[in-house]
Amino acid sequence: MLPAEPDLPIRSVLRELTDTLRAAGSAVLVAPPGTGKTTLAPLALADALEGRVVVAEPRRVATRAAARRMADLLGEPVGDRIGYAVRGERRVSARTRVEVVTTGLLVRRLLRDEELPGVAAVILDECHERAVDSDLALAFTTDVRAVLREDLWLLATSATADVPALRSALSAPVVTASAALHPVTPVWCPPPAPVRPPLGLRVDPALLSHVAATVRRALAETTGDVLVFLPGTGEIRTVHSALSTVDAEVAELHGRLPAAAQDAVLRGGSGHRRVVLTTSVAESSLTVPGVRVVVDAGLARVPRVDLARGLGSLATVPVSRAAAEQRAGRAGRQGPGTVYRCWSAAQHERLPARPEPEIAVADLTSFALDLACWGRPDGTGLALPEPPPAGAMAVATETLLALGAVDPQGRVTDRGRALAAAGTHPRLARALLDGAPRLGSRRTAELVALLAEPDSAGGDDLAAARRAVERDRRASGWRAEAHRLQRAAPRHPDTGVSAEAAAGVVAALAFPERIARRRDGETGSYLMAGGTEAQLSPGSGLHGAEWLAIAVADRPVGRAAARIRLAAAIDADTAAEIGAALRHTEQRIGWYDGDVRAERTERLGAIPLSVRPIRHPDPTAVHDALLAGLRAEGPQLLRFGPGGTALRDRIAFCRTVFGAPWPDVSDAGLVADPDRWLGPELARARRRADLARVDAGAALRRLLDWRQTAELDRLAPERVAVPSGSAIRVDYTDPAAPVLAVKVQEMFGAAETPRIAAGRVPLTLHLLSPAGRPTAVTSDLASFWRTGYPAVRAELRGRYPRHPWPADPTTAPATRRTNPRRR
Repeated sequence: MLPAEPDLPIRSVLRELTDTLRAAGSAVLVAPPGTGKTTLAPLALADALEGRVVVAEPRRVATRAAARRMADLLGEPVGDRIGYAVRGERRVSARTRVEVVTTGLLVRRLLRDEELPGVAAVILDECHERAVDSDLALAFTTDVRAVLREDLWLLATSATADVPALRSALSAPVVTASAALHPVTPVWCPPPAPVRPPLGLRVDPALLSHVAATVRRALAETTGDVLVFLPGTGEIRTVHSALSTVDAEVAELHGRLPAAAQDAVLRGGSGHRRVVLTTSVAESSLTVPGVRVVVDAGLARVPRVDLARGLGSLATVPVSRAAAEQRAGRAGRQGPGTVYRCWSAAQHERLPARPEPEIAVADLTSFALDLACWGRPDGTGLALPEPPPAGAMAVATETLLALGAVDPQGRVTDRGRALAAAGTHPRLARALLDGAPRLGSRRTAELVALLAEPDSAGGDDLAAARRAVERDRRASGWRAEAHRLQRAAPRHPDTGVSAEAAAGVVAALAFPERIARRRDGETGSYLMAGGTEAQLSPGSGLHGAEWLAIAVADRPVGRAAARIRLAAAIDADTAAEIGAALRHTEQRIGWYDGDVRAERTERLGAIPLSVRPIRHPDPTAVHDALLAGLRAEGPQLLRFGPGGTALRDRIAFCRTVFGAPWPDVSDAGLVADPDRWLGPELARARRRADLARVDAGAALRRLLDWRQTAELDRLAPERVAVPSGSAIRVDYTDPAAPVLAVKVQEMFGAAETPRIAAGRVPLTLHLLSPAGRPTAVTSDLASFWRTGYPAVRAELRGRYPRHPWPADPTTAPATRRTNPRRR
């Protein structure tokens, strides 16, 4: 089968490759892009073997392109000796010797019949991309060779020499083909002004404008077709629109294009210069004829999963250096080329060396179900290039348990096998199997097909998106997937449910934990059953819906709430029925929102449905709630009153001066053991209002033993007698410096400052004018009489002439009265 042409570098190692496989049964082929490994290696293996050679590609576009290229080399139509199969489409015949399939499809075949009857060799192409399906296909085929099919040849190919994990997983020799690529000149062209980094799916429009300007520059400076790498189809549409006036044919190449449109781009142009806008599908495996120039935006779109919230999404990230080299290589396949990189050389050095393996960042629910179907729920003993993250696997297993796909030991159930056979994500498979009897097979399959490619929806209303895609003549991929899913679904006629209701049922069946209810008083804000807040965009047509079934949501960096990207309105009955497994009754007795709450709440996950008071709550739980309230809000919940506050301050003073065993009556000290001094009152209390009626002053005395009770008035007297005969109240607010506020005239005749605490602590005297206003503060009365009093006397004797202001206050009689009025 191997044709004489083309003369590509891989030819020099094909004999070595077949000899290695004949001797070892497995091998790793390292060959850079453009060497012919995807097209000539399968043909060489077909010549060396009797059975069929199956080539597995990570992407559907590459699968069809590889088959068509090999068929062209043989001068045959696809479906003769060279065939292909992708999800929903297969072109093979009895004569087919080489069949190109997606890695996902190969995994499905292995799960159906692990012996792969009639297959003599499996080639896993582009393993360096580290897609989850590629890792699984490698692990399963390696297991098949070890246990069932020692005769099966297994070849893993990689475009880079960085293959230690791959070589370790396969335990196979490596065959290397050197590249003979043409030189590619890099041109560094960062944007003229700073652009915002990508956030989620958002790319700064300024960067896309710069990419379009760079394409125009490349068209002016170079010859040949231009291949432009962008992160997604939205960015492709934007740049396509910006290039509407260029003197070139502008084409698109991505996975959501109809197969005929993809094939047209890969066949080459009609003589007019082309600009091909593509995603990462063109990084490897594909040759786009005529390309001499690459313009690289420097971004890639990768899956991300928020394990804590159960939200999966796509994120836009800077491309890795390895991927940037792969992209640049597209320009050197058929001659010298140029790559325009929309970033600086310094930024290039800071890029990650290679992409993260998909297994490290993606939702692993499908991966975990495939492992369970294989009989290895945790992957132990399989030749995985690296183990899956424990956290992601735990979340995936919980999801499968909720779907009934596995038992508590992780073994697959009959329902799990049925979900796996649907050939889509287990959540969507559940919606397909359970939705068909409710809605009809066709309608359910169409909605599930739309959820399988949510980025094609074009809005956040699932029902509206379903109507729009049906009108779109270009949506052949959606129609093909809907037909395939309809064949996989239980057969049921249309039940006549409205389009809006059907969309809600399918979304709720797939994602019951994302059933959401509108939050009271908050426009566009919803609480999902899983506990995460989610928000509609301001212009959404779903505003006003009480309940939503959210199919797609993501949480932008820096935001607490998720953003709703695709949802459908549902009614309360549908939410209750589909979310029945999440319904539970929760009883809580505790201190909430500033009071004791004893409530029985019925919930759908985190969503409260009804709240009813508990009429006779457990007294112990109530007591614990009151203690929690005291510790949270402090003794201020109690009624101290002036007397109680004064008593507390006096005890605090004694604690400050004498230390223990005088009790600690600070906030922390009082709430540390409330039962010690509030026992009877707490036993009777049931709510905050009961605490507010407690006479805390009287309760405080329980903290004093009989000696402290007897000593309190002596050591910290409420009042102190002054020379005038008055008994003045002492202010103990500051336990380190108690205050006696007294008029100056009432202290005449006193030589020293009054002292308390058995003479240890002098009072701080706030000496007042006859009107009760402060005139001086001192803890040394003798010094005040000598130095401070003369100034006070000079200032106040004219203002208060009826009051005595003797020159020597230490010998004058103290008085509370004024001087007699002269007649």
